[in-house]
Amino acid sequence: MTATPSPALAVASPVHVVDGAPTVVHTLGDPDGAPVLALHGLRGSHHGLAPLASRLAGYRVVVPDLPGFGASPPFTDRTHDVDGYARWASALLADLGPDTVLLGHSFGSIVAAAVCAAAATTPRALVLVNPIAEPASGAGGVTGLGTAATALLHSGAARLGLDDLLRHRLLADAATVSMTTTRDPLLRHWIADEHRAHFGTFATTASLLECLRAAGSGSVRPWAPRITVPTLLLAGARDRVAPPAGQHALAAAFPDARLVLLPRTGHLVHYEAPAWAAREIRGFVAR
Repeated sequence: MTATPSPALAVASPVHVVDGAPTVVHTLGDPDGAPVLALHGLRGSHHGLAPLASRLAGYRVVVPDLPGFGASPPFTDRTHDVDGYARWASALLADLGPDTVLLGHSFGSIVAAAVCAAAATTPRALVLVNPIAEPASGAGGVTGLGTAATALLHSGAARLGLDDLLRHRLLADAATVSMTTTRDPLLRHWIADEHRAHFGTFATTASLLECLRAAGSGSVRPWAPRITVPTLLLAGARDRVAPPAGQHALAAAFPDARLVLLPRTGHLVHYEAPAWAAREIRGFVAR
């Protein structure tokens, strides 16, 4: 089944100023529903979380383009790292209120965890989709080599002024191949089209490199012991970016966490299995 979102449910809000940062915010679902704040991953935008958000019936899902990605301009007063994004997301969470469920995918999972560990306003619950259980820069094997090669490519292109290279469709296709596990040809084609359309929508090479360094060296693990709200971890059993071996150790580091692994799924749960993820989230929050 092709995991396309429901475009009619998406509403692009005017630009909001969140903690001093102009931010384009998109809202999906029930305007009167309980709020969910969803944070996308590196080189993503709100488009990536739309298939999942549009299936969270009864919720008002707020999906911003992180500053420096999608249609949101980069920060002008801070670095594009975990601390910078956590400060920004904490302000957005405070605006939505304590009944909000906080969700993050991939790099967004690190930011969401940092918010939960430090924010004055804590969410009702935390949902981490394909959470980063350990720093990619310290990983061995294919993951470690891939991270090093990615960092080298990005920094080399930046030094040579080859910004267009970092927006090239071949990089988007490489991301699709490395992260997609579905054998459904229609779904694979749709994911490839999504990556080609949105993988290059970062604001500047400088902000992208800052975020890339933060993503490669960070993980959810340091924040986990300090997070007291109920937490749901949704991971892919074939995830090569955040392998399942680390997910069990990550879950054990939380005071109150439940881990669910989806067989035959990789790092794109929100694309490959959004209906399954939505059911798990609704059931978890209801409990």
